[in-house]
Amino acid sequence: MTKDFEVDLIVVGSGAAGLATAITAKKRGLDVVVLEKEPVFGGTTALSGGVLWIPMGPHGRKQNPADTRDAVRRYMMAETGAFYDDAAVNTFLDNGPKMVEFFERETAVTFIPTLYPDYHPDVDGGVDIGRSILAEPYDIRRLGQDMARLKPPLRTITFIGMMFNSSNADLKHFFRATKSLTSFIYVAKRLANHIKELVLYRRAINVTSGNALAARLAQSALDLGIPILTSTPAQRILMNGERAVGVQAGGEGGGQRITARHGVVLACGGFPHDVKRIAQAYPHVARGGEHLSPTPTSNTGDGVNMAETVGGVVDIRFQDAAAWMPVSKVVFGDGEVGVFPHLLDRYKPGVIGVLANGQRFTNESNSYHDVGAALIRACEGQPETAMWLVCDKTTLGKYGLGYVKPAPMPIGRFIQNGYLFEGKTLADLARATGIDATGLEQAVHAYNVGAVKGEDPAFGRGRTAFNRYLADPDNQPNPCVAPVQTGPFYAVKVIMGDLGTFDGIQTSVVGEVLKRDGSLIAGLYAVGNDRASIMGGNYPGAGITHGPNMTFGFVTGNHIADLAAADTAGKGAPA
Repeated sequence: MTKDFEVDLIVVGSGAAGLATAITAKKRGLDVVVLEKEPVFGGTTALSGGVLWIPMGPHGRKQNPADTRDAVRRYMMAETGAFYDDAAVNTFLDNGPKMVEFFERETAVTFIPTLYPDYHPDVDGGVDIGRSILAEPYDIRRLGQDMARLKPPLRTITFIGMMFNSSNADLKHFFRATKSLTSFIYVAKRLANHIKELVLYRRAINVTSGNALAARLAQSALDLGIPILTSTPAQRILMNGERAVGVQAGGEGGGQRITARHGVVLACGGFPHDVKRIAQAYPHVARGGEHLSPTPTSNTGDGVNMAETVGGVVDIRFQDAAAWMPVSKVVFGDGEVGVFPHLLDRYKPGVIGVLANGQRFTNESNSYHDVGAALIRACEGQPETAMWLVCDKTTLGKYGLGYVKPAPMPIGRFIQNGYLFEGKTLADLARATGIDATGLEQAVHAYNVGAVKGEDPAFGRGRTAFNRYLADPDNQPNPCVAPVQTGPFYAVKVIMGDLGTFDGIQTSVVGEVLKRDGSLIAGLYAVGNDRASIMGGNYPGAGITHGPNMTFGFVTGNHIADLAAADTAGKGAPA
């Protein structure tokens, strides 16, 4: 039996929000422990793009000094609608820049600016640049022996294990490797370095995106002496009357009671793999549709379930309860099934999305969340919630499609295993996929009429800076639009997934878990995807999960430290 022990603060979960909370509290003098259910740390963060949306942050001020607090508030009002929370938004805007400055000054966490526009830059208060930052790439050998405990990146978005940065510049070289000497040299160097890493370490060492963010946060926590106890799931919250005083934890060494003098913080990653809850929260699942989430399968709603058990509130309020991500199912040769998130292909000229009736239904170059929401609504009353991404031979060779890489990489095995469908004509492709042939031919013809001129009168692809950001700037006059006309034709089936849940535990602004009557559960806090998002079920820009999650982790950590300091001062005061 593992020995029971006591600390000042218990954080349950080792993603960005949990580690941000733990590091902040430790820096303020608290004794902190982090519990992680999996044998590896990093959570959803390690699989993510590692981008943070921090309006008017230290990096953004250099890129867009004209951005204003009023513009951000107007944008947030427009994006969140009825769920706009002025107190939470102001806390976020006050503390986001402070959080970035704190972590860059005090820890191993550093960021670099991105060129991401807001996802809806044409909405009042939206901007074309300056609000999203990215974790700087990282050499995980600095973790020492703990390198083996860092959660690997999502297999489907690596190339033989090599990671790509979330910045568009990195990927552009790979798309242009056969057309540009500069890009060819860049790619050759990257591949050579990666192969060397595989030979020496059996994994990528120079990591990017969310893996870099998770590694930097973990190194910072470990350097401060914060234990990250992996393979240690929290099973229930320990209560003393109306106050949370610890957790009952499981693990390889047996159950143990860990008590906390100043609080328990739930940072378990939401509920994307809680089958019962997503059947209530996700419309397409409720009507019997398939759902595949690329988030860690261990994110089964432990935090929200434990909070409910002691009186916390987890209502499904948002129309879109999660950050929707169109995905496809990848069957690997070793029998493993992977989930591919369609982050890039939809933006490329010559790729369109159609329903089973063959018809387009949305602007394919909108954000993954917007396309997902449109797909869910377009398939109401249908047997399944799915679309097909369709392109021609020219487009497939240039950009690939889904998990299929562009030329000169071979495509035969993907056709053989049923991931990629091929047809000499559109009618052949329709027969292979089950798409309505007449509808597909009509939709492609209608699209091509405008596409040959770089226009999309039906859905306006290329209209916004964000549409164009992930497209192909060399394709003019519209980087998002090219015709689908040169056979053979190809398609990949896409269903719904998510990047994490938006609905969650109801909290105060500083993260205190609330009861149904609005009172607090003393000593119990929620951060990250366990806490209901301030975005109200919408997705305004790149990094609207990590940005608020790390910011409110910082806020919650400081709040707990303030209460601890006041408690200590009170106990030390003369009678």
